[in-house]
Amino acid sequence: MADLSVTIAGVPFDNPIIAASGTIGFGREYSQLYPLSVFGGISCKGTTLLERPGNPPPRIAETPMGMLNAVGLQNPGVEHFVKEELPWLKQQHTVVIANAAGSTEEDYCRIVEILSDTDVDMIELNISCPNVKKGGAQFGTSPASVEHITSAVRAYCRKPLIIKLSPNVADIAQVAQAAESAGADAVSLINTLTGMRIDIQTRRPIIKNVTGGLSGPAVFPVAVRMVYQVKKAVHIPVIGLGGISTWQDAVEMMMAGADAIQIGTVLFTDPYAPLKISEGLHGYLDAHGLHSVTELTGSVEVDA
Repeated sequence: MADLSVTIAGVPFDNPIIAASGTIGFGREYSQLYPLSVFGGISCKGTTLLERPGNPPPRIAETPMGMLNAVGLQNPGVEHFVKEELPWLKQQHTVVIANAAGSTEEDYCRIVEILSDTDVDMIELNISCPNVKKGGAQFGTSPASVEHITSAVRAYCRKPLIIKLSPNVADIAQVAQAAESAGADAVSLINTLTGMRIDIQTRRPIIKNVTGGLSGPAVFPVAVRMVYQVKKAVHIPVIGLGGISTWQDAVEMMMAGADAIQIGTVLFTDPYAPLKISEGLHGYLDAHGLHSVTELTGSVEVDA
C-alpha cells in the first residue's frame, strides 16, 4: 500500500487527515467509535484564556449543502484544556494541535505562551476572531493585520505555528504571504465564509447572532481555488480545508496544493468519514502507481 505519511513544519503525521477545530471537540465522543489514531492529527476546539459560554441559541442552522454556525467559541478555557484534556489526548497516538483564539493581541500572546509550555505538538492560530480593541474587525482581514498578529504571537510561540486564514478577504495569497513573512510555519485555509439565513414566516434571522460561519460542501470550490492560489504564493506548508467530504475531495484538494487536509462538517453527517477517506486515498494511489500521498500535492496541471 502507498505511504500516507506527511510532514508539516517538521512534525510527522501518519496520514494527512486532520480533524478540523470546532468539529470534534477534544475527541472524547469520537473515540467511542474508533481509535483517534485514524486521524493524522486533531485540531482541538478553539481555546481561549478563560472559559466562554458561547453565543445564545439558536446558533446552528442547516443550509443547502452545508451549515451555518455562530457557536461563539464556547470552551472551558486554556487551564482546563491543559489539565484535563491534553493528558488524555496525548495518549491517543495522533498529532495534537491546539487551536488558540482571542479578542485582543494580549490574549493571543498569553495563550500561546501558556500552550508553548505544554506537550501540544503544534499551535493553530484562529485569526477570524473580532479584535475588540479595533472596533470588532477581525485580526485576519488584511495582510497588515495578519502580519502584525503573527509577528506578535511568534515572539511567544515555541511550537510550530499554523495561521488559520479567513476567506473573507480581498486577496488570500497576499494574506498568506504576510503570515509567512511574519514567521508562520504553515497556513491552514479556509475558515468559514460569512453567511445568513432568514425564517420567512417570522421575518427574523434563524441564528440569534444574525450571521454565522458557512461550512460544508457548498464552500469546497472556493476552498480549492484559494488553496491553489496560496500554494503558488508561499513556501511554507499549506493545510487545505473547507467542505472536504470524500476521498475524491481530499485528492482534489491536495492536487490544488494542500500538503495535508482538515475535515470538519462531514463529521456531523458521517462520523466514519476519516476511515473512508483514508481507504479511498490508498486505493487511488495504488491504482495510479503512486508510492506516497505527497506526490499528489500541487500536481494539478494548468495550461500556461
